[in-house]
Amino acid sequence: MGRINLLSFEVANLIAAGEVVDRPSSVIKELLENAIDAGATAVTVEIQNGGITLMRVSDNGCGMEVDDLQNCVKRHATSKIKNAEDLDGILTLGFRGEALAAIAAVSDLRILSRTQNASFGHMLTVSGGKYLGCLQTGCPQGTTVIVENLFKNVPARRKFLKRDITEAMAVGAVVEKIALSRPDVAFKYICDGTVKAETVGDGNVRSVLYALFGRKYAQGMIEIEGGDPPVRIHGWIGRSDNVRSNRNYENFFLNGRYVRSKTMSAAIEQAYTSYMPQEKFPCCVIYVDISPEAVDVNVHPAKLEVKFSNEKPVFEAVYYTVRQALEANNTRPSIDLSAKRQSAVNAFVPIPSPYEKDESEQMRLETYRQPTSQESNEEDDSAGVISAATTLHKYSAIPTDPSYAPPHDDSDAPPETEYVPEQLHSTVIPEERDDPMPAPEIAEPVSLQQDIVPTPTPQAKQASSTLQEEDVPLKTYRIVGEVFNSYVIVEYEEKMLLIDKHAAHERIIFEKLKIALHNAEHASQLLMVPVEVMLTSDEVAVIEQYRAELEAIGFEMSAGRYTVSVSAVPDAITAAAVPDMLAVIADRLKNDTGNVKLTRDIIFEKALYQASCKAAIKAGREYADSHIEWLVDQLMTLGGITFCPHGRPVAMEITRGQLNSQFERT
Repeated sequence: MGRINLLSFEVANLIAAGEVVDRPSSVIKELLENAIDAGATAVTVEIQNGGITLMRVSDNGCGMEVDDLQNCVKRHATSKIKNAEDLDGILTLGFRGEALAAIAAVSDLRILSRTQNASFGHMLTVSGGKYLGCLQTGCPQGTTVIVENLFKNVPARRKFLKRDITEAMAVGAVVEKIALSRPDVAFKYICDGTVKAETVGDGNVRSVLYALFGRKYAQGMIEIEGGDPPVRIHGWIGRSDNVRSNRNYENFFLNGRYVRSKTMSAAIEQAYTSYMPQEKFPCCVIYVDISPEAVDVNVHPAKLEVKFSNEKPVFEAVYYTVRQALEANNTRPSIDLSAKRQSAVNAFVPIPSPYEKDESEQMRLETYRQPTSQESNEEDDSAGVISAATTLHKYSAIPTDPSYAPPHDDSDAPPETEYVPEQLHSTVIPEERDDPMPAPEIAEPVSLQQDIVPTPTPQAKQASSTLQEEDVPLKTYRIVGEVFNSYVIVEYEEKMLLIDKHAAHERIIFEKLKIALHNAEHASQLLMVPVEVMLTSDEVAVIEQYRAELEAIGFEMSAGRYTVSVSAVPDAITAAAVPDMLAVIADRLKNDTGNVKLTRDIIFEKALYQASCKAAIKAGREYADSHIEWLVDQLMTLGGITFCPHGRPVAMEITRGQLNSQFERT
């Protein structure tokens, strides 16, 4: 007798159900997608006990006729496609015809539905995969799906479910993603009789952000729009002070479908280089519109992962759109004074969160990042990708103004092993003396408009500098003083600015170096001894494939089987940095996460802000008034100086109205 068994229809259904339905949140996802495909403008989700005992999804969509209602719970029954050619242009969220059949196989299922023109509806009942009947009933237009006793006939699956509160949070996360994908649809999420989330469906993404994540989160977002056909990008990204410790707030929607994409995640994280601490991750809600023929959504059981026919246009569209928005943003963070002064009569009582969250969920939903240690940023050694000496000496056209002239204080000088760029000695600010010395002549703020790289075009996209002159007249502000030899207090219009002098100086130096880097011709420097770089065979192959682009930026090399011998390098890097740089370039090119020039620019930028940190004035040290005045002049007249390259705020502001409110002045 043979050993191969032909499984029964019921067993096959249970196996297939495991691919689609693994927990209550996956059931809710499938039902919400069906509601959206049905043209619903209002959807209500209700669960009890984490969705294990009850899930109900009601919509006001087109509804189903009785024949369609009876067929919808059969396997491979769908209204979305008809033949194989339809798979090449899928625009609906569902298309496989497996979800309702899988849900019906492992639960007690009831579906009530009525079309617009029908005078009454019908109710279909299925229990554990067994059809129990379809009866006429009164119901509103649309469809209501009720799922009870999930996994009642699969006890082995039920024991792997987590606590009710954890399953409820997973359902809430699914509702959030679907609500973000369709801001024109009103969603309501009810958990154990309590409304946990609700959106108005007005089509405004920001109102959805406000409803789901709160006011502070929504205010910390920047609107983006860009890309060129066939890839268009729009949405919202977090400012540099609105970042998180994980990737849970990276939301990508491809043609209206929530997806997880390593390509888009890498693009946005690389765009935040020099705008965010390395251990943090950006927040975003990014919508990508692309031809359905250029993407395959049928590669994952839950349709969460997709495959692009060409990933580079998607990567570059996301990168340049996000980067332009970050560079154009000049909003300074404000000092949070939301905690009002308490009185003995009316003490402040914190408002409880509408969600019951465990510790990990609270971490996921934290509103603002904690600032990184200032000392760790200031004393961070540059890693050797680019020599600060080479960079600052090479671009000698940069004005030798006080931005490159921290005082030479022997009592607090760095050790001899720490490099101090030569140009820093060209203008030395003397130590404070009892007999005042004449202040050094301060250069006027430099207009850098003629050096700015134009806005990216479809043919040539260049990373532009953030330095742009603002229409702020000089001396419309007053320097009040300095506290802790670190923070400068400035009165400006109806605001008070608190400026971190090290962070401000660091960003000014970084932007000027970046302008010089982008405007310089890429020359090579020959190495006395070639550098042998050991790579894998596929990395060597990709280096060979992009040899012309690498040589265009200053490399000269010859490739072996597992090594690349480099005989010349771009004149802005050191030989010691070549192995790491080539390894990173090869890895990113191999994984289709950027082109040669973009990868080189990102690596160089990291090196530039390490050099800028070393060259900038230090917090906690005393400097001449003339130097502080020049620094404030630069900050007030040049746009884009809002965050240092490590992602820390350069200046924070508080309005006069906020101060009056704190002191209870009317």
